[in-house]
Amino acid sequence: MRGTIYWNGKPIPFQKGETVSAALNKAGIGFLGVAPSGQSRALFCGIGQCQGCLVSLNGRLVESCLQPALDGMRLEGASRGDTSV
Repeated sequence: MRGTIYWNGKPIPFQKGETVSAALNKAGIGFLGVAPSGQSRALFCGIGQCQGCLVSLNGRLVESCLQPALDGMRLEGASRGDTSV
C-alpha cells in the first residue's frame, strides 16, 4: 500500500509501515526546521531519544522517526518557538 503525506504543502509518497522521517529521507528532505538553540533539525538517532527530528503535526511536535506515516498527514518544519512536545 502506498500513501501520501504533505510536507510544507508538498506531496511526499510513502510505503505502508514507513515512518515520517523515512518517507522524508527517501524524498531527499533532510532539513526539518530550526531548534530553539538555532541549530537545524534533522534525523539523527532514529529512535526518538535525541528529538532532533521534531516536526509539527496539527500544531503539535512529534518525533518524525517514531511517527508512522498516515495517508493525508500534513506536516511542517518545527520553528524556533515550537516547544510543546
